[in-house]
Amino acid sequence: MTSRHESATRPEVGFSDHRGDIINIIKQPIGHVAVITSKAGTVRANHYHPEDHQYMYVLSGSFESLSKDLETDAPPLTQVFRAGDLVDTPPMVAHAYRYLEDTVFLNITLDHRDTDRYGEHTIPYRLVE
Repeated sequence: MTSRHESATRPEVGFSDHRGDIINIIKQPIGHVAVITSKAGTVRANHYHPEDHQYMYVLSGSFESLSKDLETDAPPLTQVFRAGDLVDTPPMVAHAYRYLEDTVFLNITLDHRDTDRYGEHTIPYRLVE
């Protein structure tokens, strides 16, 4: 079985004219969008989503990601993501982030992220201390 990790793409400009650019990020139904700010040196995530697919569009800053496919024996993968990257995190991929600088990103999920359902869609899994 091939292991899955987080991956990043650079969304292309869908339209451009003298006013600026339109970059189409996600082309499917979305259940939740949040703006998340993170300070340099902090850690976020250390969890996985059993069923939900998550995307992060990095607006500014950068972070180191450690991701692990929980359905295989593959070792964790470390990558660095930067402004302009669209990070794709499939279900059952544990992920943790260490912010290399102050960072702002859009967190986009296909499922709803209702606070009263937190324990259903977000399961702790320690990758980074």
